[in-house]
Amino acid sequence: MNRVETLNKILRGLTSSSPDIEACAVISDDGLMIASSLPNHIDEARVAGMSATLSMLGARAARDLERGDVQEVLVRGNKGYVVMMNASSGTLLLVLTNEQAKLGLVFLDMRNTAAELRKVL
Repeated sequence: MNRVETLNKILRGLTSSSPDIEACAVISDDGLMIASSLPNHIDEARVAGMSATLSMLGARAARDLERGDVQEVLVRGNKGYVVMMNASSGTLLLVLTNEQAKLGLVFLDMRNTAAELRKVL
């Protein structure tokens, strides 16, 4: 199994671990999609670019507002959440959830998944 297949397997495990998680992806800090478990109707390139931009803005806000290093970026919409955290140096883990998501469990699953991803990345 090559590296991308291994990453995709880890992402499929994340989406199957929680009914609240609808999709996820691993994205480089510069906005390139590395691996994903996204629905077909979602444009991966657009998601990757927006995620990198949001992450950069979150890091800048945390720094400028003297909050330290950014841990997570969270966007809440009326149909659910977009959550991002560092997977490893230079990569982000993105998760899309439904509106009923239990964020504590989502964060726990994401941290565990990020640890798995670090072994591969």
